This record gives sequence, C-alpha cells and structure tokens, in this order.
Amino acid sequence: MSTIIKDIEIIRTTSTTINEVDFDNLTFGSVFSDHMLVCDYKDGEWQMPKIMPYQPVTLDPSAKIFHYGQSVFEGMKAYKDADENVWLFRPEQNCKRLNISSHRLAIPELPESYFMEGLKALLELDKDWIPTKDGSSLYIRPFVFASGNGFHASPADEYKFIICTAPSGAYFSGDVKVLIEETYSRSADGGVGFAKAGGNYAGQFYPTQLAKEKGYQQVIWTDDHKHEYIEEAGAMNIFVRINDTLITGPTSDRILDGITRKSIIELAEAENIPVEVRKITVKEVVEAANNGSLKEMFGAGTAAVISPISGFGYKDKDYELPKLEKTYASYLKQRITDIQTNKVEDPFGWRYKV
Repeated sequence: MSTIIKDIEIIRTTSTTINEVDFDNLTFGSVFSDHMLVCDYKDGEWQMPKIMPYQPVTLDPSAKIFHYGQSVFEGMKAYKDADENVWLFRPEQNCKRLNISSHRLAIPELPESYFMEGLKALLELDKDWIPTKDGSSLYIRPFVFASGNGFHASPADEYKFIICTAPSGAYFSGDVKVLIEETYSRSADGGVGFAKAGGNYAGQFYPTQLAKEKGYQQVIWTDDHKHEYIEEAGAMNIFVRINDTLITGPTSDRILDGITRKSIIELAEAENIPVEVRKITVKEVVEAANNGSLKEMFGAGTAAVISPISGFGYKDKDYELPKLEKTYASYLKQRITDIQTNKVEDPFGWRYKV
C-alpha cells in the first residue's frame, strides 16, 4: 500500500445492502455500493480523502453549485476477471481529463495521487460489488462541485470531490435511431464543450426530449455555426464508416476528448482498419446513405463502450443503415471489452490492476 492509502480514514458501513441486489438483472446506475470517497477543498488546499458509508450530502442553500453550476465529472468502470482480479481501463486518462475540465471551470485541480490511490482504496473495500456477468461492470462516478456558500457571481472557495460506484448492466440495449440536429447546439467555439461539465448534459435534455417525441432515441449534434458538420452522438463521440474507412471528427473546444474514442482510433490503426480523423459534413453522410457507401454509424463512450446506430433522420426523412454480418462496431467493442476484462493480452498498456 502507498503512503496515501495509510492516511485515508475509512469508516465502514454497519449495514450492507449487497444481499438485496439482483446482480443478474442490473439496470444502469440505479443501485449504489456501500461506500463513497469524499475529499474537501478548503483553506486553499485539498484535505485528506475519507471513505465513508454511501449517504446524502448536506449543503447550504447558498452553495454555489446551485447558482453558478461549477460541477465536473468523469465516468469509469471496474471489472473482475475469471480469477477475481479487479481491473480499470486507462484511469490516468480520467484523472487527467477531470483536471482539464476543472481548470476550465475555475475549480482547483485535484492531486493525481488523491484520485488514483483514493479510487483504489474504495474499490478494494467494495470489490464484492463488482459484477461478473458478461456486459456488467461497476460503474464509477468521480465528480467535483462547488460547496462554498455565497450569492456573489464568482468561483467558490470550497469544493467537494466525491467518488460513488454503482453495479450496472448495459447502458443501451439494441441499436439506436438518431435525429441529426438542425436547430439546437450542444456547445460553441470558446465554450466548455470539451469539458465534462454537468451543464453540458443539462442543455442536451430538451432537444433530446423533442427527438424522442419524434421516435428517435438520441440526437446527433452538429456545429453551432451552420449545423453543417456532425460532431457528437448524444452524450458520446461518433464514428461513421464510409465503405471501409472509419471516420471521426477531430477534438476541439466543442467536442469531448473521449477515452473510448481515442482507444478505438488506436485499436483500429493497429488492426489495419483505415481511419480518418477529420470533419464530417451532414451532406457527406446523407450522400453516402443514398449511394450505399454508408456502412455503419456508432456512438462511443464509457457507459455503452460502442452503441450501433441503426438509422438516422434528417430534414423529415429517415435513412436506414444496412444490416451487415460483420461490423467494425461489434469487432472493436469485443476487442476493447476483452482487454478491459483481462480475457486477452493488452498490447497497449491500457489495463490497470487494482
């Protein structure tokens, strides 16, 4: 054990709820594990993390999170292999991105050791909560928010960093039908679209609700200027396959630097799948759908890993994607999940043993 784990105060629960959980029928993110990690920022520095029983958080009504939205988060998963070893997938990338998001929202950056060693201590304590059924995992939610008080429009002087975990099944079941957005924007140049800020997701709910009323499950976000370029799929990065080439947009102020996204790119390149990182126009996708060269579209993110798109709507017209026997989506998802669960070798060094 490292020095910091020895310094973390651990208050164990006296009443576990694990025996009440049906691990064979888990929904996503609705059942929570016994413990959580909490770390406070005050007096100009992060205090020592503490692990305690999962419980409500008490805040003053004037806490700045309620008024000015200083909140960032991450999404991760822990897995068990056949020998009960516990694994994470590229966790240092989540820590790095949490601090990139925090920096953009004027939130003090967290010491990497607090994130990594605190998470390891939490998982060691709650390792029995990690499901072993295929397609399931322990979803991990690290987040930081402004807990300092005051109505003045300025950064808070106090913050909370918390990690909660939830044994979860699949995020999506089946293929997803999406609507290409022509009116609303997820983010703008110079904004916070690249950060995992809570407000980014709050702003998506209304346009997504409108899409669902039309029979779609998600929205494909386009640029904020002319709605000319495809950028993200719901809360995920998006990939398009035209003929045999896999295409995804470049990261920018508007697009999240997804960890699953970059893993797919690296894996595809290693497997000699042609990959292009470039802007993709809506016109190009529609033309490819019309001439038969559009083979696949899928979203990529931690929760779903890869979510195939069965069809899309644009300008009151629906386009169906072909049903292929072998797809990049299924192949790449299998390769990534096999690495995550220690079923195959990890030539990239992505897997992290707890």
